[in-house]
Amino acid sequence: MDRIAALKEIERRLLWLSSWTIHNANHIRPKGEGAVKVGGHQASCASMVSILTALYFDRLKPQDRVAVKPHAAPLFHAMQYLMGNQTREKLEAFRAFGGAQSYPSRTKDTDDVDFSTGSVGLGVAITAFASLVQDYIRGHGWGQGAEGRMVALVGDAELDEGNVYECLQEGWKHDLRNVWWVIDYNRQSLDGVVREGLWQRIEAIFGAFGWRVVRVKHGALQRAAFDEPGGERLREWIDGCPNDLYSALTFKGGAAWRQRLMDDIGDQGEVTALLDRRSDDALAELMTNLGGQCVETMAQAFAEAEGDDRPTAFLAYTIKGWGTPLAGHKDNHGGLMTPKQMEAFRAQHGVREGREWEPFETVADPEGLKRFLETVPFFSKGTRRHVAATYPTEGPVWLDDAEQSTQGAFGKILGEMARDKGGIADRIVSFSPDVTVSTGLSAWVNRRGLFAREGREDVFKGEAVPSTQKWAFSPAGQHVELGIAEMNLFLALGAAGLSHSLFGERLLPVGTVYDPFVARGLDALNYACYQGARFLIAGTPSGVTLAPEGGAHQSVGSPLIGMSQDGLAAFEPAWSDELSVVMDWALDYMQRGGEGDPDEETWLRDETGGAVYLRLSTRPLEQLRSARDEAFAQGVTRGAYWLRPPGPNTEVVIAYQGAVAPAAIEAAGRIGQDRREVAVLAVTSADRLNAGWTAAQRGRMRVGGGLSHVERLLGELPAHCLLVTVIDGHPATLSWLGAVAGHRVAPLGVEHFGQTGTIEDLHRHFMIDADAIVAAADTYSAGRAIRLRSV
Repeated sequence: MDRIAALKEIERRLLWLSSWTIHNANHIRPKGEGAVKVGGHQASCASMVSILTALYFDRLKPQDRVAVKPHAAPLFHAMQYLMGNQTREKLEAFRAFGGAQSYPSRTKDTDDVDFSTGSVGLGVAITAFASLVQDYIRGHGWGQGAEGRMVALVGDAELDEGNVYECLQEGWKHDLRNVWWVIDYNRQSLDGVVREGLWQRIEAIFGAFGWRVVRVKHGALQRAAFDEPGGERLREWIDGCPNDLYSALTFKGGAAWRQRLMDDIGDQGEVTALLDRRSDDALAELMTNLGGQCVETMAQAFAEAEGDDRPTAFLAYTIKGWGTPLAGHKDNHGGLMTPKQMEAFRAQHGVREGREWEPFETVADPEGLKRFLETVPFFSKGTRRHVAATYPTEGPVWLDDAEQSTQGAFGKILGEMARDKGGIADRIVSFSPDVTVSTGLSAWVNRRGLFAREGREDVFKGEAVPSTQKWAFSPAGQHVELGIAEMNLFLALGAAGLSHSLFGERLLPVGTVYDPFVARGLDALNYACYQGARFLIAGTPSGVTLAPEGGAHQSVGSPLIGMSQDGLAAFEPAWSDELSVVMDWALDYMQRGGEGDPDEETWLRDETGGAVYLRLSTRPLEQLRSARDEAFAQGVTRGAYWLRPPGPNTEVVIAYQGAVAPAAIEAAGRIGQDRREVAVLAVTSADRLNAGWTAAQRGRMRVGGGLSHVERLLGELPAHCLLVTVIDGHPATLSWLGAVAGHRVAPLGVEHFGQTGTIEDLHRHFMIDADAIVAAADTYSAGRAIRLRSV
């Protein structure tokens, strides 16, 4: 079959299948009680159909990776269905439980999604960081086969997202290459039509950061018409037509086009003759034959840009709703074809009733098209997810400092790991958004160097200027220095954390960020976890314990983020021995399992693994030496252990997490002087404790039996026992412990913005010091005595 003819057949089939999938979900499939519109974005699929067809079926190769515009998910699923990588059952269940997802998902879909999309803009930007990761892998002499191109299919409204422009600047810093962004420039968004002249801003911004911009405005039919007498005037009219008018005339159809063109440029001469040579239908086809809606033109544009690795933005002019009754209408973003419109659409495509799901229905030469599809390079190797080797951990790195902060210990542990080449440390790649020094990574970077595709010497060293930072850049470096944009950090961690699947090479990404600014990159953190990316992020320093820095740098709610974020195991150790165990565990946890979700009987991720979050502190603590044995390690990684075990008559348990440990220990000593039995629970991970508890409850409801770690810890405490929980963070992080076995809780923590001051001042002010813990125990005891007398 002729190549262009085949592409047009594919384009036509994908337009039908994607439209029918959405129609079936909204108008045919039974809905549950109280159901509302299912949705699916028929118009957004239609505007992208020519671009997707030309890209996947004429240009891409198996090593290329694509982030598909979220609203084009039905089109992507239809393409995979045509190629045998998607099932009819999942298409029929589109947007239903267990069916094809609303937006392409690596973890929920089964049809070879490269990058999850849905949180608009993030799927665009991650392709740039995936390219950087690919360069990193090549720089270290790893990876097999040809380099891939990282491609994003971008809705023009996605360019309103600020993270896109943060990404452009970071890409410029790192000599970005092998990236294509194809912008579906349909000039319509959910609420209206985009402002005139946006294309000029797009070209200027991308050009400023070294991108090539390819404007694809006119299709083959239009270019041919421009060569006719009067064609130049038609071109000038099209190029000058306002976006909203072009959309309105598209919706109204051929007769409206003719009337407007005759009014504006018709002269009973060449232009009139050009128009008269075409019927209303042919004129409508001509006027909607923009470059991005012409598969032949898009294929040519991609071919012409393939000769180098320069980052390229294709500005492809399209019609939202192209080829459907929704084309051009202002309200078509969330619009759906009515049953009557769908019947007309069916007739237009020649699809017989009952054969709507047939992949090759209406194809004149199905065997010829099948033979063509067998030759398409992108699909030639089937699904393209790799499996990478795993690397055994080497055990905890124990530190013997008499006094140490967890941030300092974190840097020392990595620094010690950096000494020996050839082990698991070779697979670590660190990232930091301009806070490398202040988050403890200096020793690691001094020993392992900074990554750059081209080597750069440390000028300060060359000029004999003394500095503790010996930072030379080379392709073998293992630290990637980023600008101060937390969204970029989490996108980079997400891309590197998928390297095992995308590129077949295991990386162990480690990032650092000031803990309060985890929230600034939260959308990208959530996005990375949703994809199943594996990384370790250290939020440091944290809490009001960062006393002199003031409220802007003091985190309050980040422990709750760690608890609530799926795919992320959160820890807040107090002692370096705990941190040593957690870091060793994390490097293993990041490599566990494969793609997909945890077992739904428990929803624990211990088999599937995931990412890890460490909440660290700059507060130096006099170190407590542990037994450094398996029992200690199990308690730490499961979330808690008894620092001071309870007895049969225990009245008070002090449960602490993180840098408030000294206050908990002091308070236990003071309370114990009143002959009340006091136990101290060292919580290393409220997240792991809570996840285990809820998983045990779920397991008991489904299969019966089983106690969680926290239930075993608290289950034998006397019923009258008081739990005093304390954390430099939101008190809800630990206050739920009372629900495990029905104990009273006195929750201490931080609920308001901090301010500058000393650690002692702020801990006293927020009532997380030893005095507050003692007072909480005394207040409870007094209240209990009053209640007993009353009874």
